[in-house]
Amino acid sequence: MALNWKLVIDSRNAAALADFWAAALEYEVEDPSALIEQLLAAGHLPADAVTEHGGRTIFRGYAGVRHPEDPFDPVSGVGQGRRLLFQDVPEGKTVKNRLHIDIHRGTADLAELVARLEGLGATRVEEFDNGPAGHWWVMKDPEGNEFCAA
Repeated sequence: MALNWKLVIDSRNAAALADFWAAALEYEVEDPSALIEQLLAAGHLPADAVTEHGGRTIFRGYAGVRHPEDPFDPVSGVGQGRRLLFQDVPEGKTVKNRLHIDIHRGTADLAELVARLEGLGATRVEEFDNGPAGHWWVMKDPEGNEFCAA
């Protein structure tokens, strides 16, 4: 039986990076506010463990995004399918990512995809054209994490 998984990405600002990746992938930012409300009311969570972002109460230092067509838990807001979780860590990124996301354009034009990603805060790093093997860009998200747009 296949296992469920999520990709966890270290960040400096989990909520802002989740906003970027939700827009880039056309995913939805998870909304844990119902769960947080229950935990606060029951005294199971201190008030300083949460913050506000984008009109929602979120766990401080954590934010997730999920595929809009995948199931999710309505109380926790946590996706039960394709999901990215961002968690704040004290140290900054210092070297090239060993694991990265590839965004495939489908039938869209690569230049349009790259321009849309730049509009969201990504930057171009290097262009590759391997003829029949494909044409793509290495890019960086707003925190400097490398990804490919192909």
